[in-house]
Amino acid sequence: MKLIMAVVQDQDSNRLMSALVDNNFRSTKLATTGGFLKSGNTTFMIGVEDVRVNKCLQIIRDNCKSRDQLMAPISPMGGNADSYIPYPVEVSVGGATVFVLPIDQFHQF
Repeated sequence: MKLIMAVVQDQDSNRLMSALVDNNFRSTKLATTGGFLKSGNTTFMIGVEDVRVNKCLQIIRDNCKSRDQLMAPISPMGGNADSYIPYPVEVSVGGATVFVLPIDQFHQF
């Protein structure tokens, strides 16, 4: 058995949850915050039998797409903020960051 932890952008979370349910995967959905963009994302914890791991990864891949987004950079620390003019920067966001972890035991009470 494996534990798949998938960190996805909030925009993709409802579509992914529906696809997981449609394919009989049970998951726990957690609201999380990313460290780089400091924006909301969603982390899914999915317990999966070894033979179904690839199917689950394909569902995640199909439902979580990366996209470009404009963001204002953070002002420099310790500098003169009066002369700092932030210009929006285009960054790639979305997709999914996925961890597949081995599980020694599983109990459901």
